Amino acid sequence: MNRYIRKFVFYLEIEKNYSKQTIRVYKADLVEFFDFLQNIDIQDIDYLMLRKFIAKLRGKKLCSRTIARKISSLRSFFRFLNREGILKNDPSLLLLSPKLDKLLPKFLTEKDMTSFIEASSGEKTVNKRDKAILETLYSTGMRVGELVSLNVSDVDLISNLIKVRGKGKKERLLPIGERAVDAIRDYLSSRKKSSEVLFLNKNGGRLSDRSVRNIVEKYIKKANTINNHIYPHVIRHSFATHMLERGADLRSVQELLGHANLSTTQIYTHVTAEKLKHVYDHAHPRA
Repeated sequence: MNRYIRKFVFYLEIEKNYSKQTIRVYKADLVEFFDFLQNIDIQDIDYLMLRKFIAKLRGKKLCSRTIARKISSLRSFFRFLNREGILKNDPSLLLLSPKLDKLLPKFLTEKDMTSFIEASSGEKTVNKRDKAILETLYSTGMRVGELVSLNVSDVDLISNLIKVRGKGKKERLLPIGERAVDAIRDYLSSRKKSSEVLFLNKNGGRLSDRSVRNIVEKYIKKANTINNHIYPHVIRHSFATHMLERGADLRSVQELLGHANLSTTQIYTHVTAEKLKHVYDHAHPRA
């Protein structure tokens, strides 16, 4: 089984250009499935075995989104094996994903976002770095994975542009606001270690996704007026929501976020619509 997983991972890396995180998730899902099968020959896998695996997942009380993702991993894997001629038939063809509720993304108000970023202010290099990180995330709407992979050469502090490598290793140019540019300048001028990496950890290496999550948690607690259950992606949600609320068109926000499909970006129109309904209900005398 490991041989087939390696082939599939190679395909995801080379042909599909998937991110390391996405490949890690696919691989983990497949390893879990084959552990469940207990050394059954791949040619003997059928739809019934897949159904039993899904039933076991439901028995673990996993959420619908997790189950849907695992089903997607299996479909992609068996479709690949079938296309490569390793399997004559695709046993996952009839698998149905659970119906998912559309969850509105969590976001901060403009006032809370300001309090959050200002909580990182300070004269120490670590404070300057953290403020530059938060300003950059909010100014550009980039993903945390894109942020931690940035090099100094990716940021044009004169033209206010930043080059990011997104999902599928696709590059895009993003405008970056003056406050973020000033914060980056301030950080770069105060750090002692010279490096091509933009945001350094305490050992002079590249920050990890987990480190950025810790930074976000630290200043959310410090701001102390904000709901504590905030994670880095909430900054991206806030960026998109605030852009639309202030009149940006959906296509532009799609480009800025690096979404392949407009439908992915449209979730933020539901957020702004919910806010409008809330304002209406509180303001209209006959609401």
